[in-house]
Amino acid sequence: MLKDLKEFLLKGNILDLAVAVVMGAAFNAIITSLVKDLITPLILNPALKAAHVEDIAGLSWNGIAYGSFLSAVINFLIVGTTLFFVVRAAEKAAALGKKQAEEAAEEAAKEPTQEELLAEIRDLLAKK
Repeated sequence: MLKDLKEFLLKGNILDLAVAVVMGAAFNAIITSLVKDLITPLILNPALKAAHVEDIAGLSWNGIAYGSFLSAVINFLIVGTTLFFVVRAAEKAAALGKKQAEEAAEEAAKEPTQEELLAEIRDLLAKK
C-alpha cells in the first residue's frame, strides 16, 4: 500500500501538477497586485471617486456588493489575456523549433548517402 502511494505521489504528472499549482499561486499574487496597486489607482479611481466610494469592494447597488465581483472579473480578464499571450508565444516557439528540425532533416537528406559515396569512389577508381 505504501509502495503504491509512493509511486503515485512521485509520478511525473503529480509533480508537474504540484509545480503548476505553486506557480499559479505566485502568478495570482502578481495579478492581484497588478489590479489592486496599479490598475485600480490609475484607471478605476476616477470612476470610484465619481461613485463616492474609496475602495472597489465598497461598490454596491441596492445592497448588492458588486465591487469585489468586478475586481474578480478584472483579475480574470488579465489572467486570461496573459495566458493567451503566453500560450501563443509557446506555440510560435514550438513551430519555430519544428521548422528548424525540418530544415536540419532536409540538410541531412541533401548529404550523400553511404552508398552514393561508395559509388563515387568506385567510379573514380575505375577512371584511374
